[in-house]
Amino acid sequence: MTDSVTFARLAEPVTIGGVEIRNRIVSSGHDTVMVERGLVTDDLVAYQRARAAGGVGLIVVQVAGVHETARYTSHVLMAADDEVIPGYRRLVEAVHAEGASVFGQIFHPGREISESSDGTAPVALAPSAVPSERFRVLPRAMTLPEIEEILDGYAAAAVRLQRAGADGVEVVASHGYLPAQFLNPSTNLRADAYGGTEANRLRFLAEALRRAREATGPGFVVGVRISGDEETHDGLTIDRVTEVCRELDARNLVDYVSVVAGSSSSASGALHIVPPMTESAGYVAPLSEAIKKVVQVPVMVAGRVNQPQEAEQILAQGQADLVVMTRALICDPELPAKTFSGRSEEVRACIGCNQACIGHFQMGYPISCIQRPETGRERTYGTLRVTKRPRDVMVVGGGPGGLKAAAVAASRGHRVTVYDAGRRPGGQVLLAERIPGRAEFGGAVTNLVNETERLGVRFRLNTRVDAELIAAAAPDVVVLATGSTPYRPPLEILDEPTILDAADILGGTSAPPGHVLVSDTRGDWTGVGAALELARRGHRVTLAVPGYGAGEHLQAYVRTAMVRAVLAAKVTIEPHLRLVGLDDDTAYLQHTLSEQPVLLEDVVATVLAHGNVPWRPVDPTALDAQVLEVGDCVVARTVEEAVLDGLIAGTRI
Repeated sequence: MTDSVTFARLAEPVTIGGVEIRNRIVSSGHDTVMVERGLVTDDLVAYQRARAAGGVGLIVVQVAGVHETARYTSHVLMAADDEVIPGYRRLVEAVHAEGASVFGQIFHPGREISESSDGTAPVALAPSAVPSERFRVLPRAMTLPEIEEILDGYAAAAVRLQRAGADGVEVVASHGYLPAQFLNPSTNLRADAYGGTEANRLRFLAEALRRAREATGPGFVVGVRISGDEETHDGLTIDRVTEVCRELDARNLVDYVSVVAGSSSSASGALHIVPPMTESAGYVAPLSEAIKKVVQVPVMVAGRVNQPQEAEQILAQGQADLVVMTRALICDPELPAKTFSGRSEEVRACIGCNQACIGHFQMGYPISCIQRPETGRERTYGTLRVTKRPRDVMVVGGGPGGLKAAAVAASRGHRVTVYDAGRRPGGQVLLAERIPGRAEFGGAVTNLVNETERLGVRFRLNTRVDAELIAAAAPDVVVLATGSTPYRPPLEILDEPTILDAADILGGTSAPPGHVLVSDTRGDWTGVGAALELARRGHRVTLAVPGYGAGEHLQAYVRTAMVRAVLAAKVTIEPHLRLVGLDDDTAYLQHTLSEQPVLLEDVVATVLAHGNVPWRPVDPTALDAQVLEVGDCVVARTVEEAVLDGLIAGTRI
């Protein structure tokens, strides 16, 4: 059986309103930070063109503010005046030229504002003066004239996107944003026509949809995005959301419903906005299935659908009519084309790490992907130049940086051999995948190995490389990707305490029975992962960090999931502590704020998660070849930087 038959449902066209979508794969609205002064940029056009060229059926462009008070970040796209139309037109034309359909999200965050444009506290509007727990924003209640003005803003924004050539708009009522705040009795305390009863609480969303539909007329799609369950203590649940969707459909206000989960208002709810790998594949589908049973219009679902077979199964089970695969398309924009041409095994699967996609957005940088740094850099690396002078390339080190360099060089026509001292390539990813709940991270290496093998890259494993071996191989180019080793800080040591590195624990080394201290100065997955693994083995574990909490350098939703797991494992987290010394059963620490000494007794072993230092077994200046260095041997960082280094190196050969 061929893939084209296997994925027959996914490949089938579907009609939304009057628009025929060429297949059932959707790239949903997601902020890219490829915006300047609230306007579409050339980078955003190139980014969306790449997804359209890869075969996606529908692209929903990221949220665009319908009113000046909708600026929830300093880099939000805006649709509040006509200046946005030319940029949208360029984007729509680029997407249409590649055969995909395009809708645009229209949006107001209400109280869910994370930053202002100039650092001052924003003025947040909401149905009622109920604070946002996550952003600590206390809004003021909207007046009736303000409600009218913002509702008119939805209509005006829809018209602007229509004038730009878009096929439709999607009103964002998901994730606890303004329409959802009106729906929710916990955030809507009004006693006027917009509150007090379920019918009144529905009025704002219904009016936004009605005005957008009436302003744009027949043939222009108007849909809604809504959280089937906000997954937070005071959020909307599927019972209420089902009734909302039933009513909107009965009034002919929507051409489709896009179902997600979660809420921006709390840490537990926000995790589901971009769910990390701790959430199961397709876990939101039961919510879309419940809504699909009560509406007549098409329903799409988003939530950890990273593989085409997962999407096909959701469609086959009748849980949705279209499937959102946004991060999968960030990771591999050619996923639809590969799937529908019988090459689904070549799909580069998203691993749900959240590091360079939503992680970049939350830091204010253009989004990318740790596995595919070409994403977000399409104008620079979107098309690789095939070499006219094939060269012999020796890659020393089979970690992610070396593998990416090998893949890029081979794709350009070079002859590439990867040498690695281990029995399998992967570098430190082979440790990261052993953390409880993080096995999927290993896919970053699996994908790269598969890609290099398809490109004809040769491997020499269980091979330690030195200058003599390089001289004997006589390559034209040497890519050094030799990695790093754990950093050992200067500590005052008495007696003979047991000291291990986090890499030891994740690699399978045992600690003596009893209380183990994990000293974590990095705030990434390493220390948290070692603590989880030790707790799983039955140790009493204390995790000491110099900052305010564990996992501070992890992407927020990943941190929520990992710290939740640490707490469930009964690991004790001790903030504001630095390790200064050890003896046989005592750890000597210092409070990072008061500088006062702190003793931790009955410690049988200390595990260090203090980062890594470059390892260079070969002097690059002594080699008779072009030498390029990538990854941790330059300076120890993350998989993201290693793979980006590999991309850059591969293009320089």
